[in-house]
Amino acid sequence: MGFAIADELARHGAEVILICGPTTLTPDEKPAHQLIRRIDVTTSEEMRAACIRYFDKSFITVMAAAVADYKPAQFSGQKIKKKNAGLLLELVPTADILAELGRKKRGKQLLVGFALETTDGLRYAKEKLKRKNLDLIVLNSLQDKGAGFKGDTNKVTFVDRNNKTAKFELKDKKDVAVDIVNKILELL
Repeated sequence: MGFAIADELARHGAEVILICGPTTLTPDEKPAHQLIRRIDVTTSEEMRAACIRYFDKSFITVMAAAVADYKPAQFSGQKIKKKNAGLLLELVPTADILAELGRKKRGKQLLVGFALETTDGLRYAKEKLKRKNLDLIVLNSLQDKGAGFKGDTNKVTFVDRNNKTAKFELKDKKDVAVDIVNKILELL
């Protein structure tokens, strides 16, 4: 979804910094538009640092995918050998990059986030919109066949800062990106 949104924003003339976590698209694969600069990161810490670095100079920030909510408390650079006993893995929360950007947002900056919920999605998306100081939240569906990840289609619902809600039917992710950018332009 993030690549499609970056392409659509660039098509409208925006200079885009595409901060990209691990993906099936290799770093050698250039973004579709010359106005897009791709920055690859691997860890949640690298993602946070890159987002913070570019946020103050951004006019529009779209956080299309989130890092995991938790990470292992201890990292092992080597294989953990199997033992007869079970393994207890301690997890710690990762930084909430979107909330941090929401706190830093100033003036006419526009901040867009995404939500993925398995139950009561609209309620949680509205709460997240307010709690993280967003201008728009895009609620992804996992309940509908063909929507969500690992495919070329998605079904989303928008909630904007004025509590206006818009539901969309299943469509190609490029068309969803057009809808998102059109909504961004409306909010500007």
